[in-house]
Amino acid sequence: MDLITNVSEYEAIAKQKLPKMVYDYYASGAEDQWTLKENRNAFSRILFRPRILRDVSKIDLTTNVLGFNISMPIMIAPTAMQKMAHPEGENATARAASKAGTIMTLSSWANSSVEEVASTGPGIRFFQLYVIKDRNAVTQLVRRAESSGFKAIALTVDTPILGRREADIKNRFTMPSHLVLKNYEGLELGKLDKTDDSGLASYVASQIDRSLNWKDVKWLQTITSLPILVKGVLTTEDTKLAIQAGAAGIIVSNHGARQLDYVPATIVALEEIVKAAEGKIPVFLDGGARRGTDVFKALALGAAGVFIGRPVVFSLAADGEAGVRKVLEILREEFELTMALCGCRSLKEITRDHVVTEWDRPRIAPRL
Repeated sequence: MDLITNVSEYEAIAKQKLPKMVYDYYASGAEDQWTLKENRNAFSRILFRPRILRDVSKIDLTTNVLGFNISMPIMIAPTAMQKMAHPEGENATARAASKAGTIMTLSSWANSSVEEVASTGPGIRFFQLYVIKDRNAVTQLVRRAESSGFKAIALTVDTPILGRREADIKNRFTMPSHLVLKNYEGLELGKLDKTDDSGLASYVASQIDRSLNWKDVKWLQTITSLPILVKGVLTTEDTKLAIQAGAAGIIVSNHGARQLDYVPATIVALEEIVKAAEGKIPVFLDGGARRGTDVFKALALGAAGVFIGRPVVFSLAADGEAGVRKVLEILREEFELTMALCGCRSLKEITRDHVVTEWDRPRIAPRL
């Protein structure tokens, strides 16, 4: 583990350590997995325009998200069933995030409950919500998150039905029998059945409310005072509707390329959404970031911060809490280095002029 020099190296270790069914569940995307590859590849087509001689002796990475001060604009995205990766699961992830001074988002489908995660100690935590058919259960869960000290709800809006993840179908994916979806325990919704395709797809089909619509974003605001982030927005039109519905922020996400294949990479969709938001609410990026350079590119295109998902479960599988801590450290160090080499001393100095994308008009060089 001492020899790990970048975030991506954890994936190979996780692949060796985990059962195939579990690794495939974490790693795979929908159908042809075009968007899965594109989430990464699109970053590589954005280039820097670094500025020099800017006195970068002091660099400040701190930022504020929904009124909470954090150490850096790198946060932990919700990923389900983390005890499949490591016995301490979400509790280890929560401790790592807290030590790094950043935000962790707990999945509705976690193997640790909101109460258990809260009991790991202080930390700024968000709760990711799937709206299930039983609205009383939803209300209960949101209130439990709120009373456990969670600071925001990340409402996933791109999953009225589960994407077609062929690895899970082939593997007849189901959660290992010793684990439960801890937040649903006691609601009789804690177990996934073995089926002849993906056990998760069957579970979603039976539990998730496909009628979810914009009115429900308003409804959510009647049951909680927590700010609501809408996670899964990819268009201008939906950005405007999210603002109208009272969202406190937007997470540009294609669900780790696990839902609809052939949607754009989130880094490609980002700028359109930032423009549509007109600065009214913050816009965050989720998906594909594996380097500090990726974080800088997202901020240059207008993101207020970046959420990371798979690097967390892979590092958790490889080395538990220490692995997640190291991933956050590596990303922090890479991001700080990128800022220095681009001539930025604080996040507000990162501008659109620091990057050039495929969709920029060619820059006309001034005549000398």
